[in-house]
Amino acid sequence: MAEKRMKQDKNTLISSGQIELLEKLCNTSGVTGDEGAVRKIVKQEIESIVDEMRIDSIGNLLVQKKAKKKNALKVLVAAHMDEVGFMIVDDGDDGAYRFDVVGGIDARNIPGKAVWVGKDQVPAVIGTKPPHFSSDEESSQPFKVESLRIDAGLENSKKIKKGDRAVFATRFQRLGDSLLAKAFDDRIGVATLIELVKQAPDNIDLMAAFTVQEEIGLRGAKVAAYAMQPDIAIALDSTPANDMPMWDGSDNTTYNTRLGEGPAIYMADRMTLSDPRLVRHFVDTAEKNDIPYQIRQPGGGGTDAGLMHLQREGIPAMSISIPGRYAHTARMLVRMSDWEDTIRLLKQALSSISKAILKQER
Repeated sequence: MAEKRMKQDKNTLISSGQIELLEKLCNTSGVTGDEGAVRKIVKQEIESIVDEMRIDSIGNLLVQKKAKKKNALKVLVAAHMDEVGFMIVDDGDDGAYRFDVVGGIDARNIPGKAVWVGKDQVPAVIGTKPPHFSSDEESSQPFKVESLRIDAGLENSKKIKKGDRAVFATRFQRLGDSLLAKAFDDRIGVATLIELVKQAPDNIDLMAAFTVQEEIGLRGAKVAAYAMQPDIAIALDSTPANDMPMWDGSDNTTYNTRLGEGPAIYMADRMTLSDPRLVRHFVDTAEKNDIPYQIRQPGGGGTDAGLMHLQREGIPAMSISIPGRYAHTARMLVRMSDWEDTIRLLKQALSSISKAILKQER
């Protein structure tokens, strides 16, 4: 596997332009409910090449590229534009603001972290009491968001107001075959879906939904799937690669996914039992085309598929994700090779799919 991977890396399908677009998407602020800046980038990238495009009532960007034949399979692929972050909830005191967490962020991961606040990305820091001023009782307790503040200083405080969102102040970096950024969940999915739209298979009616509000309950995907009425739906996301040692140093048997082993195909998560016909098709496609893949271990978490498959009479659905370490923290790390193999698998699988798949036994 390692030798094969090295050969693939020398002939990577990922261009410098794709990396630059991913960097732009990741560095942009787009906390749940405030995805407009991300949506603008996506719209600019694809508006000249799609057959239909609209922004719905809650902010999803919905596009279509039609097949070259009539009565083609309607395939919806969704990737969410929002990221986890914070919201300012008061007017501040000497430039220090109370805030709430938006999405699943562990309070232990945020003290001392630099953040950008608002649309102008005002620099600030999440402040907390120094450990040498904390009592033994305080030090033994977990951090609570209520005890922390976003501190922007007196001058910058004039630029911040209640309701402003804040994100981790992390710039995109490339480290060889690895990439670091704050928002691969799910800007790497967004970048992949943009690529799929640009090179859409001509055998399907491709419906692309760049969704909002995934991090607080998959809300955008629910609306998008109901409106677009696809034959099948695929959630394209980033999934935690929990492949580090256990807290006590023992072997990790609940790793979920691992870096470097290709795209993660879901059998089940907290929200969805993937349609077995779709899983078989993607697995068969990967094996026939010598594309590395892995089966995501069943367990917690969920993707846009969780509510897409429940719309109308029910929609056959599955998820495919790019694994990444340190999800929902200031920095997430992914492998270029996993991203490339995800693009390859999506293109190959969708190029060979048809309505016949829906006639198979589940």
